[in-house]
Amino acid sequence: MFSLEARAEPSQRMRLLSPLLAVALTLVTGSLLFLGLGKPPVEAFRVFFLSPLATGNGWSELLVKASPLILIAQGLAVGFRARIYNIGAEGQLIAGAVCGGGVALLLEGSTSAWILPAMILAGAIGGGLWGALPAWLRTHFNAQETLTTLMLAYIADFGLSYLVTGPWRDPAGQNFPQSAMFSDASLFPLLFQGMRVNASVFLTLAAVGLFWLFGARSFLAFQLKVGGLAPAAARYAGFSATRTVWLSLVASGVTAGVAGVGEVAGPVGQLNLNISPGYGYAAIIVAYLGRLHPLGMVASGLLMALLYLGGEAAQVSLQLPSAVTGLFQGMLLFFLLGTDVFVEYQLRKPRGASAREAA
Repeated sequence: MFSLEARAEPSQRMRLLSPLLAVALTLVTGSLLFLGLGKPPVEAFRVFFLSPLATGNGWSELLVKASPLILIAQGLAVGFRARIYNIGAEGQLIAGAVCGGGVALLLEGSTSAWILPAMILAGAIGGGLWGALPAWLRTHFNAQETLTTLMLAYIADFGLSYLVTGPWRDPAGQNFPQSAMFSDASLFPLLFQGMRVNASVFLTLAAVGLFWLFGARSFLAFQLKVGGLAPAAARYAGFSATRTVWLSLVASGVTAGVAGVGEVAGPVGQLNLNISPGYGYAAIIVAYLGRLHPLGMVASGLLMALLYLGGEAAQVSLQLPSAVTGLFQGMLLFFLLGTDVFVEYQLRKPRGASAREAA
């Protein structure tokens, strides 16, 4: 029998290399999966990872999908460093989309240049408030944010469903659960004619820069990190645990809310039940795969976006089920967590085990 024993000093090199090892293990396991499904692995990987990037439109779609993932992950990483685990960024994305979309519907027909900034602000407030709810529950009732954020995600989803099937449903939409299409003034400008990539990517780029500065230059970021790594030391130094909870959950809610506006004012163009294919959940993998570093999350966000595109291409070219995308995401997270365990711990045979086996 073996047991896990904490390493005295985990290897920083292996901490950085473990995401690459997790990706390699995912590819190996994916090869076995494709063989089991009767698909040649080389052809399957070509369809999955190369075909989506063979055209300019493919690169456009990569940025469209990567942008919200990277943006949400930037906010989640703030809390993850402090061991505050927001699992419900999907709900905060929906809350931001509803608030931003509500502004667009309220000002329908207006051509004011202030509509889009107002939508972004409303989305940030909506997502931030949806993140503030679990922060209040944690600080006042010690309710675990892993549960409350997740449950609030379902409430946000039901709220969106009520709005697009009830008071905000498009009268000319043939009873489909969707709002009216937003006016041009309520949409992010397209960057290239004939492609869906739009100016919302600049919000993501700005967020990456801001969070890099926050992590590298801010004393508050240092407090968050100390609070996560050594809570007792943080309390001794006088760092506020309550402020840590509020900042972590509100910051992640704001980025998710802005990402929601980026979707409804970007590629979606309206409120409907398919605003997000699970970006809020996938961004958790993006954050950890990127080692909670702003630039690392850019690379992992692009990889996760490629998995979305590859899954769509595999459905068409290889007749694989849509679940293959979630399967690859799950394998990636599983192997990442597994490799991280062996970075922090090592296998040890209990003392005296050899003597007992010999007897």
